[in-house]
Amino acid sequence: MTVPDAKTSSGNEKLVVEIIGAHNLMPKDGEGSSSPFVEVEFEDQRLRTHVKRKDLNPIWNEKLVFHVIDANELRYKTLEISVFNEKRSSNSRNFLGKVRVTGSSVGREGESVAKLYTLEKRSLFSHVRGEISLKHYVTTTTDNDVNISRVNGSGGSKKSKKVSSSIGTQQQQQQQQQIALLNHQQHNQQRMLPFYPNQGEIKPLVITALPGPRPGPGPVLYSNGSSEFSLKETKPRLGGVTSGLSSHKDKTSSTYDLVEQMQYLYVRVMKAKDLSVSGELVSEIKLGNYKGVTKKVSSSNLEWNQVFAFSKETIQSSVVEIFLREVNRDEYTGRVWFDLSEIPTRVPPDSPLAPQWYKVESRNGVGGELMVSVWFGTQADEAFAEAWHSKAGNVHIKELSSIKSKVYLSPKLWYLRVSVIEAQDVAVMNKGTGLMRFPELSAKLHVGSQILRTTVSASNPTRSFTNPYWNEDLMFVVAEPFEDCINVIVEDRVSGNDVGRVQIPVLAVERRTGDKPVGSRWFTLDNGNNNSQFGSRIHLRLSLDGGYHVLDEATMYTSDVRPTAKELWKPHVGLLEIGILGATGLMPMKVRDGKGSGTADSYCVAKYGPKWVRTRTVVDSLCPKWNEQYTWEVNDPCTVVTIGVFDNARVDKSNSNTRDARIGKVRIRLSTLETERVYTHSYPLLVLHATGVKKTGELHLAVRLSCGNAVNMFQMYTLPLLPKMHYTQPLGVHLIERLRYQTLNAVAERLSRAEPPLGREVVEYMLDHDFHVWSMRRSKSNFFRLVNVVSSLVWVARLVEAMRSWTKPVCSTVFVVVFLFMVLFPELILPSLFLYAAGVGVWRFRKRPRHPPHMDARISHAETVFPDELDEEFDTFPTSRGFEVVRMRYDRVRSIAGRIQTVVGDMASQGERAQALLSWRDPRATFIFLVFCLVSAVGFYVVPVKLTVAVSGLYYLRPPRFRRKLPSRGLSFFRRLPSRADSLL
Repeated sequence: MTVPDAKTSSGNEKLVVEIIGAHNLMPKDGEGSSSPFVEVEFEDQRLRTHVKRKDLNPIWNEKLVFHVIDANELRYKTLEISVFNEKRSSNSRNFLGKVRVTGSSVGREGESVAKLYTLEKRSLFSHVRGEISLKHYVTTTTDNDVNISRVNGSGGSKKSKKVSSSIGTQQQQQQQQQIALLNHQQHNQQRMLPFYPNQGEIKPLVITALPGPRPGPGPVLYSNGSSEFSLKETKPRLGGVTSGLSSHKDKTSSTYDLVEQMQYLYVRVMKAKDLSVSGELVSEIKLGNYKGVTKKVSSSNLEWNQVFAFSKETIQSSVVEIFLREVNRDEYTGRVWFDLSEIPTRVPPDSPLAPQWYKVESRNGVGGELMVSVWFGTQADEAFAEAWHSKAGNVHIKELSSIKSKVYLSPKLWYLRVSVIEAQDVAVMNKGTGLMRFPELSAKLHVGSQILRTTVSASNPTRSFTNPYWNEDLMFVVAEPFEDCINVIVEDRVSGNDVGRVQIPVLAVERRTGDKPVGSRWFTLDNGNNNSQFGSRIHLRLSLDGGYHVLDEATMYTSDVRPTAKELWKPHVGLLEIGILGATGLMPMKVRDGKGSGTADSYCVAKYGPKWVRTRTVVDSLCPKWNEQYTWEVNDPCTVVTIGVFDNARVDKSNSNTRDARIGKVRIRLSTLETERVYTHSYPLLVLHATGVKKTGELHLAVRLSCGNAVNMFQMYTLPLLPKMHYTQPLGVHLIERLRYQTLNAVAERLSRAEPPLGREVVEYMLDHDFHVWSMRRSKSNFFRLVNVVSSLVWVARLVEAMRSWTKPVCSTVFVVVFLFMVLFPELILPSLFLYAAGVGVWRFRKRPRHPPHMDARISHAETVFPDELDEEFDTFPTSRGFEVVRMRYDRVRSIAGRIQTVVGDMASQGERAQALLSWRDPRATFIFLVFCLVSAVGFYVVPVKLTVAVSGLYYLRPPRFRRKLPSRGLSFFRRLPSRADSLL
């Protein structure tokens, strides 16, 4: 099914939704049945079907027609189809389920087929069941027998009125169009107003997919839009052969075997001599419609040494010409040309082709010589990265460096620990009287842009007030080469003045690789008064801790876990190779040269460990092809590689915005990859905007993890994730978050000084700088992840309860027999459990995941996120919203925190009741428990353990007819125990 083409659409297009029927609906009328009807909402147009009385399997066969206001925007819209039960007594309705259909799945008339959709819940606590059969398509003409049953505006529900098929006249259609246009205008005006949501009226957003070219010929079928966000396996021709097939590799594919071969014509212009020119000279390389121009050189130094690359698939000429022209003249000075049929082919690792001198054909007959080399090659050529590409012909020469592929290295980062112990002979004079007074002193440390303070020195009777004592550890992040200094300033809180300072170069600080403490030193404080009789000094302990790994990413997304000190590094266990093939269907990011359709200048950034790689920028394309391959050493398989796609804002010289826009990113955990296997997939690029989650394209990658030593790789699974220092001297959560922010600043500052610079916005997006920010959506996602984890324990509890209920006597009898067998032979319990776990693992091997994991919008709860939750997530910190919005959000957080507070309090009460058993807080309860313990000790000594467990188990599993509905005496006794909740105010 294909999306209607906007170019061929007209203003008379209609969206037809045919409601066929429903099956197995939920009874809601209290009599075991329902009176269902269907209501469809599209662009503030709301239509409904007839009511089917007392029917859980209704058949409607009704068509609802909606006016399409803008066919170009249809694929961004959403159909919301809800099923309700009508209550005749109270003139209200019950919710029976809903279905959302994206506009991208709506086809043309004649192509649409009926589909069966499962009804979804409206909220977590609603209960629905059943399926609904629908058919939806776009048409330019409507039949006279279309049933437009009940029309309601966006202002609320009205009592239904039947509009028969015979009244479908042209006048009514025009009225319907006018109503739809009016509702659409009102809806657009409402979008401009501030949004104050009503909790009872908030509706979840629906994922919308942006348009764009899709890979492969023919239409792409989507049932309900969910397949758009799934991982797809591809079959590219890697290294000249189709991926997944074994074939003879040539020399090129031995190094670039994870990308598709791209043929280029390379022209290297070195220098010229013996030319009769007086001004500045440039060289122009012309190949058909493509022309490349070198930089300007003076007549005294005719040397360029520039490489030009022309894509072979776009060559439309049989010769390549090199013109020499003076800057201020239109006529060329000389020419050199080559026949393409005689140009050699170079295949790495062959040595580069040596440039040669060629005679220049001159107009006046006085020629010179030009040193040139011309050859055919692939992207594996060494000249590829520095070459000017023909597809970037419109890029200004000053911006050419910003579109080339580069490899960056993060700076080597260290944790700087400064222990401020104490100070001596610190004098503070009272300016009014000139007398000394008792100071309130603190130490301020300044390293680069990082500023930290100690607490105010506490009053200690055993010490003089002029000898403040702190004994606090302060942590900083510093990068090699160490150019900063540690500025220690002792301040008086009362007057706000500095009473002494000292400056220490970071380069002079001692480095340590373990947790062994370094020696402390006294440093003289400079108080700015050389005639002072006081010799103030401060006691510090300084160390550069190389035993830590400086975290620049979140722990769950980290790509490197090695400590800073190289002497603690272990040999790598494998190689990671990634072929960045291309992308399809990218979201337009800009409009160039007044064109109506948008375009993008995209590039990829891949980050693993300290190595960042950046592909070249493919200019003016929504389906770029990079075909670049990169390699990293893997030191731990339980790490993550991140690949991001960005739009280059520096390509347009007229563009004042220099921040590159994010298009999307992909994360791949290496431990989920099989070794020596090539994964070729297209990954959906999902980005969360203030209006919801959108698919901004698909990124095509080829990934291979090679294992150098299998024993070392398996051994890594038995070692701690982080270096030893993180466990012997752990850092607090808040401290790690603060240090991670400082690390991000250090990495962003260093990479922004490279050429071409890697912008701060790129570094922040790749390192998830806002991961710790509060998000209602992420909180719900984490909650349901926890529920999913606990569901296995819940399943076991339900299984035991089902066996205990004896609803299936045969199964319960077998369960009791197995229980008694385990009691009689307890030595078989653990072997049986481990054998069962092994059997389950072997059984699931055939269903193991075949694809690497990718970002999932459903797990992230981005599909059902509320508009206000998105607005809160994208709000600044501190907030920039109005008072009413902030108050509503604060009340919502209070409500959620109140529930969490109740749950935490209940859990604490259970623990305190367990402590109260022996605390004599309730003397009678403690006495009863002591008597029970003494009797139990004698009983367990006399009665065998097997018999005790067997009797207890049989008593617990006894049939319901032998049980009473009241709680057990032991549980009643435990619930009566006191807790500290009684002492709370």
